[in-house]
Amino acid sequence: MQKIYVILYTQYAIREMVNLMRKIKVGIIGCGTIGSQMVRACQAELKSSIDLVGVCDLVEEKALALQKSLKGSAPLLKLDDLVRMSDLIVEAAGANISADILKKAIDGKKDVLIMSIGGLIGNEDLLDKAEKSGIKVYLPSGALCGIDGLKSASVGRIDSVTLTTRKPPKGLDKAPYITNNNIDLSSIKEETVIFEGTAIDAVKGFPQNVNVAAILSLAGLGAANTRVRIVTSPDYTKNIHEVEIKGESGNITTRTENLPSKVNPKTSQLAVFSAIATLKGVVKNVRIGT
Repeated sequence: MQKIYVILYTQYAIREMVNLMRKIKVGIIGCGTIGSQMVRACQAELKSSIDLVGVCDLVEEKALALQKSLKGSAPLLKLDDLVRMSDLIVEAAGANISADILKKAIDGKKDVLIMSIGGLIGNEDLLDKAEKSGIKVYLPSGALCGIDGLKSASVGRIDSVTLTTRKPPKGLDKAPYITNNNIDLSSIKEETVIFEGTAIDAVKGFPQNVNVAAILSLAGLGAANTRVRIVTSPDYTKNIHEVEIKGESGNITTRTENLPSKVNPKTSQLAVFSAIATLKGVVKNVRIGT
């Protein structure tokens, strides 16, 4: 009987070791709305396949607050230590740092998931370097639907890609384009086109608002050839993204009406879900969709 117990224990130990070896070591940079939700997902539904090695944030108070809410179960690390210890680096810190995080991932030969895709516009060469280095770069579709159709259509000829984003005035407050052009959002009383131009200019003028324009550009014609319109009205209660794609495969039109995150009204709930869904896709063998 003792031999049976030893054999069973040994089999259990081996199984646990194999499971541990299969786990992906994930480090998350950015402890805001999206980063925090990804941390919680790693420690809940993804805990069997992900080992959360730690978190960090440029604003240490944010990381400490998250760590406290999790009762210390997410180690607080310095950026370089997090990169070194991770198999997969997750960036959810902002467009001002996402390109630098991708550089560190390339240098460290680490896979990376980038949420702040707007920071990659103008730095597309980094994606080429990542491709040549052999690392994997994951770019979630965020608060936008239709990326799968655009990827499929891009196998053939695409003639045009247009994004129309509709947001309430408060959702555009303090954007560089608004500030630089002295636009008084409080004076707007009806539906008004605030901006119309290329995705390059949209990302520069609205860095916190148009990650959707960035992912659309990278999946399709590029930022210089992707058209963006930003419309606002005091009657708007949701962030709405309309995409129109024309090309060899036909015409594709999508409309996404986003509800705000329950944690932070400035973040779309779909963007949070997209981040977690992408992380789930990394660890799963079966993948659905283009």
